[in-house]
Amino acid sequence: MARIFDYYRVRYEYEPRSFPIAWDDGGHIVESFTPDFYLPDYDLYVEVTVLKQSLVTRKNRKVRLLRTLYPHVSVKLLYNRDIRALFAKYGVAADG
Repeated sequence: MARIFDYYRVRYEYEPRSFPIAWDDGGHIVESFTPDFYLPDYDLYVEVTVLKQSLVTRKNRKVRLLRTLYPHVSVKLLYNRDIRALFAKYGVAADG
């Protein structure tokens, strides 16, 4: 994704912020979610998931929690099929 952002001169930050999504009874953070990219010109976080399905399910849960706890935060989850389609459309090798 960074190669596509760079090619099209889309400003981005890599993993700039972590969002707490779960706390213990004492109020200490026990789980956080750190989106892969932040696009400041669009005020949009982008999470890329090309993992096996069991891990995708866990990531979907984290994104749902993020959206519930931080409704003002825009986040887009891109799946493996989305990434392949972008790479094909923009002629970027999938291995880099």
